[in-house]
Amino acid sequence: MVAGARRRAVRDGDRQTDTAHLLHSLLESDPEVRAVFENGAQVVRLLGYLVQRSIGYGLQWQGTVEDSGAVPVVGAVKETGWSPAALSAMEMALERAESRAEPQALGMDLLAGLTADPECRAVEVLGRAGVDVDVLLRRVEAGCRQYTPGGHGFAGGGHSSAR
Repeated sequence: MVAGARRRAVRDGDRQTDTAHLLHSLLESDPEVRAVFENGAQVVRLLGYLVQRSIGYGLQWQGTVEDSGAVPVVGAVKETGWSPAALSAMEMALERAESRAEPQALGMDLLAGLTADPECRAVEVLGRAGVDVDVLLRRVEAGCRQYTPGGHGFAGGGHSSAR
């Protein structure tokens, strides 16, 4: 999933991988993340906005650094190629996984990390697509409570890794 976000950023001509790239990759690759949205139409709308990023919507982001103040901007982008907000979301995802004694974060962990920053691009895209982020966070938390003891994913099946 992370590799997909990086490829998307390079293909879009962006100098950094940001939270919108992560959200796009999550929606494309993780059925459990797609299932936490209210309906399929909401996911389709989101993907539509994200696809338009390189042909109009999101062009105002090119050449700018996504910054919510979580990480020093210059070092984060220069050293990692990730926006500070994306780094913060991935760190939060890892912390959530560690709290469950999981070796890697799941897509739901990353979605929670993305939605935790109201100033990030992923949240902007969610809002434009008509997603109520507070409702989404409640659905994510409800889904996360379905993890089975021992860290074997969701009670109903396998899991997708955010790695």
